Amino acid sequence: MPRPVVAIVGATASGKTGLSLDLAERLGGEVVNTDAMQVYRGMDVGTAKLPEAERRGIPHHLLDLMEVTEAASVAEFQGWAREVVADVRGRDRVPVLVGGSALYTRAILDRFEFPGTDEALRGELEAELERVGSAALHARLAGVDSEAAARIQPDNGRRVVRALEVVTLTGRPFSASLPRLEYADPRTLQVGVDIDRPTLDERIARRVEEMFEHGFVEEVEALLARGLAEGRTANRAIGYREVMGHLAGDRTLEQAREQTIVATRRFARRQDAWFRKDPRVLWVAHDDPDRVEVALAAVAGLAAEHDQADCR
Repeated sequence: MPRPVVAIVGATASGKTGLSLDLAERLGGEVVNTDAMQVYRGMDVGTAKLPEAERRGIPHHLLDLMEVTEAASVAEFQGWAREVVADVRGRDRVPVLVGGSALYTRAILDRFEFPGTDEALRGELEAELERVGSAALHARLAGVDSEAAARIQPDNGRRVVRALEVVTLTGRPFSASLPRLEYADPRTLQVGVDIDRPTLDERIARRVEEMFEHGFVEEVEALLARGLAEGRTANRAIGYREVMGHLAGDRTLEQAREQTIVATRRFARRQDAWFRKDPRVLWVAHDDPDRVEVALAAVAGLAAEHDQADCR
């Protein structure tokens, strides 16, 4: 019988990494990254990429694939990830997905087909984004696809541009191409790490402090020398853009640190809101000593349910 697919979801700094390692060990699994920024080589400190020495000998996939000058796309990542998941399962291992990019996770797990793209049109829209700003383009999107506009933050310029591109190319609402709550493979389980906001806020502040103490500014300097400022995706990562502003003289180091904490907390709230809307997620408390056993029981129940179905 095919092995299940397990995804660990939730807010950044909630404890997803530790749970993913525990489950991979117990299930005979391999970890599959679903963090959009951990695909970049050299973006280690600022993305909290787990050092190889701390991976417990468990294979990790989809890390360090791209240079910071290259643009990442959800569609491309979906193809990579589905190939990896199929390979891991084909070797009778359990893929354990973990990462903070909610859309990337949904693109792998759910029935989600991507419309094509048009580089010329995309370039025109991106140029307009630079001229008039994200809010103006978001207002235009609201006029042609109110559902998509309601689901995309007005300050998320990249997604606004993509939505307008799809509407223009297909003549259909962008919302029609968004993922449905339907797994591509029914042998799928999402485990969410539940954590209260005060504890999460404190963890985020501590993580950011440790990033700056462990060479984050030096990491950004090294990546700037490799073209970070020219990249279309990597330079928008939280923390990196704040440190780039500091290095350009636009803010003090302390301001960069505080702005990184604020931006990370805001991002964590968006992550949590996204996953809370998915009724399929099994939530376990971050500090529950039995969280691993609860998740394993759910995996076993899922397997038993589908084994019985296959025998009918």
